[in-house]
Amino acid sequence: MSEKPARPVLITGASGALGRQVTAALGARGWDLVLTDILDFPDKVPASARFVRADLGDGVAVLRLAEGCGTILHFGGISTEHPFETVLGPNIRGIYHIYEAARREKARVLFASSNHAIGFHERGETLDADCQLLPDTYYGLSKAYGEMMGRMYWFKHGVENVNVRIGSSFPEPKNARMLSTWLAYSDLVELCVRATLAEKTGTCVIWGASANTRTFWRSDARAALGWLPRESSDSFAAQVGGIVSDDPVEERYQGGGYCSFDYTRKEPAPRDIF
Repeated sequence: MSEKPARPVLITGASGALGRQVTAALGARGWDLVLTDILDFPDKVPASARFVRADLGDGVAVLRLAEGCGTILHFGGISTEHPFETVLGPNIRGIYHIYEAARREKARVLFASSNHAIGFHERGETLDADCQLLPDTYYGLSKAYGEMMGRMYWFKHGVENVNVRIGSSFPEPKNARMLSTWLAYSDLVELCVRATLAEKTGTCVIWGASANTRTFWRSDARAALGWLPRESSDSFAAQVGGIVSDDPVEERYQGGGYCSFDYTRKEPAPRDIF
């Protein structure tokens, strides 16, 4: 019988692409799950789960959903770039509600952060988890904010949190950049398992990528969690390695096309950051 947490797990954004993958896998293991999303759940709800439709902007609803839960796997919110006012509610106010719920329930949070929190680092750089946050969009900015929220709640309230800077999680990598950033669904699920079952996490950052030899990223806290990704983008290199854009901004930075959204500089940004 597989390992199982002592208390139920709340999954936000359960109706989204990644939430559905995690829900199906953890449901198959018999985990007790509370699922929520602003949209209806499109699949069959696992026998050990219940789904409640809710808005992350509703703090009372989030508190009720988290009652009795030991871990919150937070995949909810706006998942792509939008105007600031659109991102503000679910991604900024919503993460506050998540952490207030975690504080009350003494729960751990896995926060689905993003590579777009560091997107303006250049592709020639190899980054450690403690690198400077350089968000490339309002979406990326909200992810950087969420990571900082987690740090504050750890130091001020002792709320443990694992911040996963997800690269590109799809069935397969789609272009040359994703040979560096791809995260297989199976590796994501196992990361959620390890983050939930770890004895302790403090506040930490994990690069959400599979074992890709072309990675932009290196040191993080995966060893402390016991997470070892098993998939790799390497087998797709011949298939997608030649797929690049004609946009020099997109091809320069780790955040790819997100760096080009509303980009108005007339010359490349200087490498020096003061």
